[in-house]
Amino acid sequence: MNLEIITPRDVPLGGPRAMNVRRTLPTKQRTLIGAWCFADHYGPDDVAASGGMDVPPHPHTGLQTVSWLFTGEIEHRDSIGSHALVHPGELNLMTAGRGISHSEVSTDNTRILHGMQLWVALPGSARFTAPDFQHYVPDAVTTGGAELRVFLGSLAGRTSPVPTFTPLLGAEIVLAAGSAVQLDVDEDFEHGIIVDQGSVNVEAVAPADHADTEGAKSGTLARAELGYLQPGNRAITLRNSGTDDARMLLLGGPPFGEEVVMWWNFMGRTHDDIVAYREAWAGAEHAERDDQFGTVDGYRIPGFRLPAPELPNARIAPRH
Repeated sequence: MNLEIITPRDVPLGGPRAMNVRRTLPTKQRTLIGAWCFADHYGPDDVAASGGMDVPPHPHTGLQTVSWLFTGEIEHRDSIGSHALVHPGELNLMTAGRGISHSEVSTDNTRILHGMQLWVALPGSARFTAPDFQHYVPDAVTTGGAELRVFLGSLAGRTSPVPTFTPLLGAEIVLAAGSAVQLDVDEDFEHGIIVDQGSVNVEAVAPADHADTEGAKSGTLARAELGYLQPGNRAITLRNSGTDDARMLLLGGPPFGEEVVMWWNFMGRTHDDIVAYREAWAGAEHAERDDQFGTVDGYRIPGFRLPAPELPNARIAPRH
């Protein structure tokens, strides 16, 4: 299978003060890469012109959120009491489990906002785990012409200490102009490369006893495109033939193997799961206490919650 290239679609994010993002997961072509189920790429945006990011308290279930910045600063608050700032090159990982709510707001220190918002699907065994929040700052490691920061999983001799519920890989790679790097990867993983800046030639290296005689698994990714590689590769070669540095995220994991139902900020297994989550969020708006999603303190409009949209007039089909 050759490199599958997924082009992003523009999506408004955040309600009335919508910020446009470029979404490459999920799409009609592909729902998941490993357990990675969502990828939004935004910026670089001048917040004086765009208004920046202002996402009021909203809920999540059955997934983890991964915030990764290239430029700017975002304030995170959630219903288990976490209050953290997201900075470039630092991982903020929030586990929703059975239910959590949080807000995300770019700070007054931000002039240019630029980053990625990613989600990870939780397997059935962890869907109802307790909500959690973790922060990790990976060291930069240089190999060949590339600088890497491994924030989840293992790559190039570095391993993130952050535990995951399924095997995962998440790393930022900056490839110098005119350089190349070959990275050994897990043969059981499928992989995705999302280009943030520049363009990158991607070539999958199959095991010697599984040489692909039907054509090289290679192609060139432009800015904001996602390239997908199926399992069965022992290495990935990345080349930057441009005159400026190229930057990308490398994501990976074994095929997820479970059907999921995704709608708005919820992940479940059936349409009825989603209906129940929406009703719980909507019903808690005027309740004294929300036992599932909790309360986010410190948002600029006290007590405000992002309303859930109306459900579609058809049952939400599972995705594979």
